[in-house]
Amino acid sequence: MCAECSEQELSQPLGPLHRRSFLKASAAITATTFLGAGALSGIAHADALTKAQRDKLSPDGILALMKEGNKRFYSGKPENRDVLAQQRASAKGQYPAAVLLTCIDSRAPAEMILDLGIGDVFNSRVAGNVENPDILGSMEFACKLAGAKVVLVMGHTACGAIKGAIDNAELGNLTGLLAKIKPAVAATSYAGERTSKNDAFVDAVARKNVEITMTAIRKDSPVLAAMESGGAIKIAGAMYNLETGVVDFFAA
Repeated sequence: MCAECSEQELSQPLGPLHRRSFLKASAAITATTFLGAGALSGIAHADALTKAQRDKLSPDGILALMKEGNKRFYSGKPENRDVLAQQRASAKGQYPAAVLLTCIDSRAPAEMILDLGIGDVFNSRVAGNVENPDILGSMEFACKLAGAKVVLVMGHTACGAIKGAIDNAELGNLTGLLAKIKPAVAATSYAGERTSKNDAFVDAVARKNVEITMTAIRKDSPVLAAMESGGAIKIAGAMYNLETGVVDFFAA
């Protein structure tokens, strides 16, 4: 679940929607509160997410919409978008609702997994979805200057970078990158075989790596930590299952 949202809470704003992308979902906000920001109840007619639409969404509402998008993805019912219209509408300005930190794995394209359109989110991709000063600076831009309200760190099952860290692999600059994942290997409590051949252990380390990265973002970016403390943004985690297509959202 994303940030303690209950299934009942999710069903109220999202059920009436005909097309439930950020674009469509954020058009009409009623006076009824949805997790502190308003209930989603209407269909937008613009071709890309506008500032007004994005600004009316709460962090929890944005996470709920991403969860709904993932449901459409793994159910084989993605939204039928006019991507050229979105491209044209967003060419002169962008108002993304979230910034993602995801892995470079070719099987885990976040925008497709969450059924998002052009202009909906920023996405930083690096093997093992680890943070560094450049990524933190990008996140600070996305949230403090561009108005994004969610920072989502998303790992995935069967991650090659996680396996490399478990195996102490060494290769040029990759060695240093994998060193950032090794603390997650050591911190993962697991009673079984602690090798890269054990899929369950690999996935447990991947989840721990997401949690550690979330903590590191708060520690290494006073800007984002202050925004989260003030309720302007929410930092959340997720794990994508390559086999099922399902994203498990969680807070830490």
